[in-house]
Parts: sequence; structure tokens; C-alpha cells
Amino acid sequence: MEFQTLKSIIEGLLFMVGEEGLSLKQLAEITEIRAEVVEEALHDLKGDLERAKRGIQLVEIAGMFHLTTLPEHVPYFERMAYSPSRSSLSQAALETLSIVAYRQPITRVEIEEVRGVKSDRAIQTLVNKDLIEEVGRAEAIGRPILYGTTKSFLDYFGLSNLSELPEASEFERTEGLEEETQLLFEKLEGRQLTIEDVGGDK
Repeated sequence: MEFQTLKSIIEGLLFMVGEEGLSLKQLAEITEIRAEVVEEALHDLKGDLERAKRGIQLVEIAGMFHLTTLPEHVPYFERMAYSPSRSSLSQAALETLSIVAYRQPITRVEIEEVRGVKSDRAIQTLVNKDLIEEVGRAEAIGRPILYGTTKSFLDYFGLSNLSELPEASEFERTEGLEEETQLLFEKLEGRQLTIEDVGGDK
């Protein structure tokens, strides 16, 4: 395998796995390349990102490699997260929330398998709004984070507990996740949600 190809694969893997990160050993096993070569590729990729002044960086935390945003950009991320124009839930966030509500505990990868698209931003939005939270780690490679709903989720939708959610069988026959999500939240008592950016991943 060409060295540049290896770097490209590693970047894609780290992007895909998100905040869970991957260890040197895991990357070597996945790519079937010697650990010392993978380590060199990681070092080279880190330098590439820095030299290109990209908006992401490669960091190692407790033996796990991650692609993260830059600390100096935090004020802009906070401004985006708390912008009044983003106060309501997007279609992507609603879809993700409905998946977590009914299938919790669930990993990001499992959410994306259901939605068919990347869900990092939707998950982060829901975490920021305290509607979902980390509830543990899955017994799988990389020990991915498991997500579940919060007490704020119950308060937000006026529920006493999760047993008050509409029966999943009531919308199993609908065609497509968007229809399931719409029906789910139409059945929740006393709440009207504004859906922005239909089809987008906010």
C-alpha cells in the first residue's frame, strides 16, 4: 500500500469513528499494516493538517488518536450552538432523537446505520441541548460511546417516563425514517416542534 493511501485511509477511519478515537494497535489491525508504519503515517498526517492550517487537528489522548477541532475556534462553535436561529430541532436532530429514544442504549455508528448518513452534528446538537447523553461504552472494538435520553428529554416532551412514549408498533409500518419521526413526535402530548432544514444534517 502506498504511504499516501495509508494516510488517507487513517484520516477516513478517524473521521468515521468520531470522538471514540482509535488506538495505534487498532489502526494497525484494521489496515493490516505494521504498527511502526502506521505510527509514521499518523505523525505525517498530523504535520499535513498543521501545515495546511486546516480546521481540524490530529491529537493523541490516553493512547487513542482523534480528529478534533482547534481550541482557538471554540468561541465560534459556542456562538453557533447558542444562536437563536438554531434554538429549534432540525429534521436530522429529530430523526436522531427518535432513534435514540426507542433503541437506547445505542452507538453513533448504529444511529448512522439506521439514518443512512453521518450523524455527528445531530448527536452533538442533542448533547448540547441535554436531550441525550453518554450512558456507557459498548463491548466492541474501540469501546464506542452508548447514548441514551436524559431527564431533560422527558421534561422537554412532558413525559413522566419512557413508558409514555407512543408504542413503536404504531409507526413500524410507515415508509421511511422521516415519516416515522414525524408520526412519533406528533403523538407526543402538548408539544409542537418547529422543524428546520428538512433533510439537512444540523
